[in-house]
Amino acid sequence: MKVLIPSSLLSYTGTNWVEAEGATLAELLDHLDRHYPGIRFRIVDEQNRMRAHMRFFVNSEQTFRLDHPLGPTDQVLLVQALSGG
Repeated sequence: MKVLIPSSLLSYTGTNWVEAEGATLAELLDHLDRHYPGIRFRIVDEQNRMRAHMRFFVNSEQTFRLDHPLGPTDQVLLVQALSGG
């Protein structure tokens, strides 16, 4: 499936769109980390929770669950929320 990588993580992938596999978001993140070591820790914290500044969209629908099921033709968007003032 196609995964959109936020610009803040392009130093890991070198490109905005990558291909990845996984039956859930957690498996997809594990797959990404095998191919781009260290990227998972920038997305998920030590307690295996999504970092507060990250947002996940599967087929344009936001999800907060790492156990969210995925299909082979799904499109996953990893979006970094902006903050500040």
